[in-house]
Amino acid sequence: MSDNNGFKSGSNLERVLRAGHFAVTCECGPPKGADVEHLEKKINLVKGCVDAANVTDNQTAVVRMSSIGASAILVRNGVEPVMQMVTRDRNRIAAQSDIFGASALGIRNMLCLTGDHQTFGNHPMAKNVFDLDSIQLLDMVRIIRDEGKVNSGDPVEGGIKMFLGAAANPFADPFEFRVIRLAKKISAGADFVQTQCIYDMDRFRQFMKMACDMGLDKKCFILAGLTPLKSAGMAAYMNKNVAGISIPDSVIQRIRGAQKGKQAEEGIRFLIEQIQEVKEIPGIAGVHIMAIEWEDRVREIAERAGLLPRPAIEA
Repeated sequence: MSDNNGFKSGSNLERVLRAGHFAVTCECGPPKGADVEHLEKKINLVKGCVDAANVTDNQTAVVRMSSIGASAILVRNGVEPVMQMVTRDRNRIAAQSDIFGASALGIRNMLCLTGDHQTFGNHPMAKNVFDLDSIQLLDMVRIIRDEGKVNSGDPVEGGIKMFLGAAANPFADPFEFRVIRLAKKISAGADFVQTQCIYDMDRFRQFMKMACDMGLDKKCFILAGLTPLKSAGMAAYMNKNVAGISIPDSVIQRIRGAQKGKQAEEGIRFLIEQIQEVKEIPGIAGVHIMAIEWEDRVREIAERAGLLPRPAIEA
């Protein structure tokens, strides 16, 4: 595993991964406004049971508290954030400015994304930017970090510390291109990768075999994305309507077959089984638990899956 020529970001997540521990991350979505108390309640729910928590950037193109602002609140409350940044809303000037601000605020992890199209959200009339895509964003931040230059080539006044992440979707078509795209993101600068939520474990195993055959697991830390199913209805809806998600009928039927009022519990049980499965897949360095608006179950999931206590590694 490359160590970025000795580069140290100051990231707890990086320390956990480089020490060889099985990493655990989750999501902590910002509020649809400036409600700090609402965010702090979520922070307290996940504190101590994950190595870092992703802070989404206006996910599904719905306006929320900024990722950089919410991430700074996580830092203040003792939870390490993974600040997500999408290129939908920023040109390269704004993106670089926000990166400098994030580093100055003590944010040490960043996930580079393109972002959902604005027509999916509550401002479909907004103009998108897409000056860069996620791969170009990764490359730009890597050059700032490692070479001390902004996109124009001008020198940076003071360096940045940032552990860089990317997303990977093993289930989109064409399937064979998924690993090639992952390789491009790693080449651009991704130190770690979090995948789209996994339900079709057989297909995910194929994806990971292809990634390992290319040696990508030696160049980047790959975290398997997992989302608990609250109901069979949720599973069927996601399978039909969410691009890049594949849920086998057997999984939907398993959740549907649970006793009345017990579908959520069956979804949690299935997720815990999935955690044990991915731990055995070669090349997997951790899990990313996406318990969307279900942060109150993250600690229970981590505990039942044998992921607690989390390692404490000196900086």
